[in-house]
Amino acid sequence: MTGTDNGREAYAAERAELARLLPPAPGTDLPPGRHEHHRERLMNLIDDDTARARGRTGADAQDRARERAGRPDRSRLLRPSFLAPATALAVAGALVLGYAAQNGGGPADTGDTRSVSQVLLRMSDAAGRSDALPIRDDQFLYTRGTGRDVDLTSGKAVIGPLEESESWYSQKPGPQKKLGLIRQGGHTVPINAELGDSEGTRPGLNRPTYRWLATLPTDPRQLLDYFDEITPKFEGEDRDQALFESIGGLVGHALLPPDTAAGLFEAVALIPGVTRTPDAVDALGRKGVGIARDDERSGVRTEWVFDPEDLSYLGWSSHLTRDTEYGKKGDFMGDSAVIETAVVDKAGVKPQS
Repeated sequence: MTGTDNGREAYAAERAELARLLPPAPGTDLPPGRHEHHRERLMNLIDDDTARARGRTGADAQDRARERAGRPDRSRLLRPSFLAPATALAVAGALVLGYAAQNGGGPADTGDTRSVSQVLLRMSDAAGRSDALPIRDDQFLYTRGTGRDVDLTSGKAVIGPLEESESWYSQKPGPQKKLGLIRQGGHTVPINAELGDSEGTRPGLNRPTYRWLATLPTDPRQLLDYFDEITPKFEGEDRDQALFESIGGLVGHALLPPDTAAGLFEAVALIPGVTRTPDAVDALGRKGVGIARDDERSGVRTEWVFDPEDLSYLGWSSHLTRDTEYGKKGDFMGDSAVIETAVVDKAGVKPQS
């Protein structure tokens, strides 16, 4: 369901009412601007055949490359042979760090909910007015990005080097066994279908093509309810955090239709515990406004970083909000940054300048 005229009128009325209840924006608040389209975050696993062909070390290298492309993989957390980099912790931190959390101070204050509602409404308005980057079913979404992993195999968080990568994601409809390519460190490897998808991975949360995204509800409440239906459930998780991360995978890493992007930002405003952080920083050191949420079970805060001028997505960062087995409160737990996003006709080909 993409929303009827009545649904759109109700949606607009809700937004107007929320805006009326909020205090006037101070002059130093962020101006509305164009919401840039973002790289796609797919949660696909390099299949076992590739892992066996390249050996465990090679598979781990592929996994790190895919993480640097901004696609943390929830399914990898269920496989103990893999590392648990910070991007994956941000997606399902309760499963990885929950048991290790120590008693101690609670999450730091990150701002009031009225402030974050203002920012998200402005992001929604900017997104709804943006021009959609055209992309056909036979094209690929190209992303160049960088970031750092955290290695937890020693029992402590060890920060990895900043690594740049490029990715190409197919927009083909229907189930696909080959989803694109990823390149890092001079090596290019295929992105295969989700583990278990023997007939190929269909468009959806794990493969958010532009065509699929355009079918999503645009009403924020309906959108949040739909994400609650399609986001995998894990015992003991913070469900609100799971929804925050699920939507974040699209807000930060997918090519979004304007109406879908607008609805997603307002859906995030409905999630309890979401706050604004004024001094967020991405992997390139670019400062911006942050939209954040603390996973109190795991002790991990995830921040999405947006440009303070035009509200475009810059990247994400993560750190501990309390002492855990892996580190102390405030310790860095991974980050990323988007450098370039474009549409290309062929996988492996860089966009023209």
